[in-house]
Parts: sequence; structure tokens; C-alpha cells
Amino acid sequence: MASSSTATAAHDIDTLRQLERKISQAFDEGHDADIPSSEGYILDDRGQRKRARSIAEVRRKSEAHSMDGEAADRDVEKAPGAHGGGMPLSNDDIDGNDDLNVISMGPTDPEHPYQWPRWRTFMNAFLISAMSFLTPLASSIFAPGVPQLLREFQNPSLEIAAFVVSVYILGFAFGPLIMAPASEMYGRLVVYHISNVSFLAFVIACALAPNMNTLIVFRFLSGVFGSTAITNGGGSIADLFPQERRAVAMAGFAVGPLLGPIIGPVTGGFLADAEGWRWNFWVLAIATGFLSIVMLFILKESYVPVLLERKVRRLRKETGNNLLRSNLDIGLSTSDYFKRGLVRPVKMLLLSPIIMLTSLFMAVTYGYLYVMFTSMTEVFQQYYGFSTSLVGLSFLGLGIGSLVGIFVFSSTSDRYMKRKSAEDDARAGASGTEKEGGMKPEYRLPFLLLGAVLLPIGLFTYGWTAEKHVHWIVPIFGTGIVGVANIVIFMALQMYLVDAFTVYAASALAANTLVRSIAGAVLPLAGLPMYEKLGIGWGNSILAFIALGFAPVAWLIIRYGEVIRKSYPMKNL
Repeated sequence: MASSSTATAAHDIDTLRQLERKISQAFDEGHDADIPSSEGYILDDRGQRKRARSIAEVRRKSEAHSMDGEAADRDVEKAPGAHGGGMPLSNDDIDGNDDLNVISMGPTDPEHPYQWPRWRTFMNAFLISAMSFLTPLASSIFAPGVPQLLREFQNPSLEIAAFVVSVYILGFAFGPLIMAPASEMYGRLVVYHISNVSFLAFVIACALAPNMNTLIVFRFLSGVFGSTAITNGGGSIADLFPQERRAVAMAGFAVGPLLGPIIGPVTGGFLADAEGWRWNFWVLAIATGFLSIVMLFILKESYVPVLLERKVRRLRKETGNNLLRSNLDIGLSTSDYFKRGLVRPVKMLLLSPIIMLTSLFMAVTYGYLYVMFTSMTEVFQQYYGFSTSLVGLSFLGLGIGSLVGIFVFSSTSDRYMKRKSAEDDARAGASGTEKEGGMKPEYRLPFLLLGAVLLPIGLFTYGWTAEKHVHWIVPIFGTGIVGVANIVIFMALQMYLVDAFTVYAASALAANTLVRSIAGAVLPLAGLPMYEKLGIGWGNSILAFIALGFAPVAWLIIRYGEVIRKSYPMKNL
């Protein structure tokens, strides 16, 4: 008897270890459906009781339905994992060991987004990327028209001139706190559609704004809803593409957040000069309305937990077995789940040092980008005499630099990641050890240090050549270097967060977006006053010295990122 018990215990321990390895590998590789429903959550006693009652209620209803006659020939009391209506649930039942009734959706499932036709996958990715271009475009499209705006509303304040542009980014900071958990609770699709309609409404309101205060409020609200494509887009790309094919798709998605704000002033300058600043918003509304209609008919749900829950409901209806449940279902109520999702981005930011480091790094580069957006109109008009229409062309340096960065990153990242993974395979085979599951997210980071070095170089070049009135092409070349640095840093960190926190990619990106958007809204308020007091040369030098101080942070993330990430795993949220 003792020998039998010992053998059983050893078998249980071995089974548990195999399950833990499977969970770890599934988490690393982003196979959401391979992670049991309890993974990612720690429930207190009250939560466990609520979960038990929820599962028991489903079973009681199923048994009552069966006794009514539809399944009268089946003895519910003897069914695997079943319980009588008044019988308490065991720990095994609560933990989801009733395998016959648990439904999963792996990457090879015909309904999984990885198995969609290629045209549908790319069409979904394209539409999301298009909206992620349009909403950041709104952040800066009327920047060249701000002098017109100040004259119309008779307000000469430099701080207000910067804030009316950057307040939109403040909306980008707070929107993700709602949009990210909502997408993980209700799915990506409904959140996209509601946000598109709301964004369109507030853009129209901006075009009709009767005074400065009203415009600032509507700008903020349009930023809140405009943040959805940026916040959830990275998670949607992770839904659609496996890790080894994700970099090119993510590069296409990243074009929007980085080129949108740069192309905005180029077009906005000519439009404001010809038709006035309000037409910047009308053109934006027309484009948003058209894209929203297309997305309404073509965009499909891609979030696996939601697709799996739909599959479970369909199977319950087809089989009459109401005991069926998703392996991602933890039995929480809608309100409890939303509360967890609402605080998850903040918890990830506070509890994960690697998310905090990457967010601060991104905040500096993103904040500098919006300092340039709010100041370049004034700089090139004052130092080089550019007109309202021509001043928008000064942003082309940032745009071309960003395109160069995108091309370099997207053409090398996936290949580098596959090569490093193959080296890991060979190393593990030679030593006879088991390779760690998945491709390491840290393989996305080699270009981070390059971006950290290029950023201060670009700022020094832009500032001092403009200060000395060197030909206008030279400071624009300096902004191009800033563009390369910005996109390389953005892409490396964005891809890293998606690969490292696949199950909660939207929440990780929301935490990052929160910090960088606050920086993007606040830092520009100091830009014009700083340049006015110190000059464009020393003003940009201060920014460059701060950026240079982040170069060691880039090295730290590359060298020790894996150790830091694994020391603070974000699975219990």
C-alpha cells in the first residue's frame, strides 16, 4: 500500500512538473489557449468561493435541463466531474480538472486567427494599421495652423499654443486604461467600433469649437478614443501573426504612430494656409468616417479568449451539454473581471521593473518628438522665415528618418531572431539540455543601443545648426537622425513588450502608452519657453544630455532584461 501511494505521489509530481513546463512554454510562445484558466490570476478566499458558486450554478442548471428529458438516459450523478445540486465542489473541480468538459483553442485550431486565409489576416492588420495612422495624424495636423487659432481666439500664450496640440496626447495617456481591459474582456472588435464612432464625433466637435476652452476639451476626448488603435493594435498584431512572422507586421503597424504625427503638419500647413485651421479637422473627419465604415464590414474578431468563449457557447447549444466551458474561464463575474483588467496596466507598470524601464525610456523619446512637433513651426518661421504652408515641409526630415528606421528594423529583426533561436537549438543539442520554450523577447533589442546613441546626435545637430543659421537642410537632416532613433527605439521596445507579455500584450502596451503619453503632453509645455530663454542650441543640448544619460539604460535592458523580466513574472494579474 505504501509503495503504491509513493508511486502515485511520484506520478502526480511528475505530471505537475510537465504541466508547469507546458504552461511556461505556452506563455513564452504566446499560445493563450494552452494556458489553464487559473493561470494569470490569484484569487483570494472570497474569489475562490465566487468561482465555485459560478461553476456549481452552471452544473445545477445543466443537471436540471438533463432531468427534464433531453438527456434522460444519461446519469448526471455519474458523469465525469459532475456533482449533485447540493454537493460541494472539490478543489479538483474548482481547478478545472474536468478535462472532458474543458474546451481549448490552440494555434492549429481551424478557428484560430493563425489559421485564417492570408487575405483576411493582412486585411485586418492593414485596417488596424490605417486607423493607427489616422488617430496620431490628428495629434499634429493642425500644428501649423496654431498661429491662426491664437489670432482668432485672441490668445497670445505660448503655453496654450503648445497645450492645444499636446492635450490630445494627454487623452492618449488615459484612454488605454479603459480600452485595453475592455478589449481583453469584450474582444477587440466592439472596442474598435465604439471608439471609431466616438473619435469621429469629437473630431467634428473640434471643427465646430466656438472657443479655446471647448476646443481643448474636445481635443482631449478625441485623444481618449483615438488611443484605441494604438493601445490595442499591438495586441491585435500578436493575435494575427505568430512570433517568428510578427516583426514585418508590427513594422507596418508602427508606421502609423510614428509617421502620422509627422505627415500631419506637412499636409496641415498647406490646408491651413488655403482653407483655415478648421478644415484640418474636417478632412480628418471625412477620412475617419470612410475608414470606420470599411472596418465595420471587414474587420473580424481576433482575440482568442473571446473566440474560444463563442466556440464554447456554440458547442453547448449543439450538444446540450451546459457543463462545457473554456479553459480560459476563471469563473469571475463581469464586474470582477473588468476591475482586474482596469488596474492591470497600472499594476504591471508598478510591479514589473522591465516595464517601468522601457516606459521611461519611451517617455523620453516620445516626449522629445512632441517637443519638436510643437516648436518646429515657430523655429523655422523665426530662424528661416518659412511661410505657414512651407513650414509643414520642415517635418519631412522626421518622416524620412522614421521610414529609414522602419526599413532597417523590419528587414533585420525577424531574421536575427530566427538565427539566434537556431543557435539556441544547436547549443542545447550539443550540451544535451532542454531548450527553453519560445524565442527570447530580448532578441528584439539589439538596435535599442543604436537608437540611444543616435537620439542625442540628432538633437545636437538640429539645435546648433539652427542656432547658427546654417542652411535649413542641415537642421532638417538633424531631425532625420532623431526620426531614425525614435523609430528604432519605439519598434524595439514595442516588439519586446508584445513578445514578453503576449497574454497581456494590450495591458503591457497600455502601461507603456500611459507613461509616454503623459510625457508627450507635458514636455512640450516647456519647449517653446525653454527655447525662448536659452536659444535653440542650448535648449536642444539640454535634451540631448538627458537622452545621452539613457544610453546606459539601453545597455542594461539588453544585458539584463531577461533576468529582470523572469525575476518579476507578470502571470498573476
